[in-house]
Amino acid sequence: MKSIFSKIIDREIPAEIVAENEQIIVIKDINPKAPIHLLIIPKKEIRDIQSFGPEDFGLAAAIFQMAQELSRTVPGAEEFRLQVNSGHKAGQRVFHVHAHFLAGAEMCD
Repeated sequence: MKSIFSKIIDREIPAEIVAENEQIIVIKDINPKAPIHLLIIPKKEIRDIQSFGPEDFGLAAAIFQMAQELSRTVPGAEEFRLQVNSGHKAGQRVFHVHAHFLAGAEMCD
């Protein structure tokens, strides 16, 4: 069964897309925890970090590259927090690897 993110990637359900390239799509989080809360999502559906194969580790670099690009192009996002939850106990709710890009306010612990 496709994740909600795969359905967004395939344009089966709507989302506010902020950026996109061959490997990554970036959307606005529907329940933001910061003034700027974006989700950086690999287009390849991988359940969690533990499920990465050797061929998938380039996606981590792609996520970092996109975060860097967002910090340069999104007003107010020059400084940011990048967070990945892997597994239910860690707070992962959508089981398709993604990173939370949070910015626009001072971050606390």
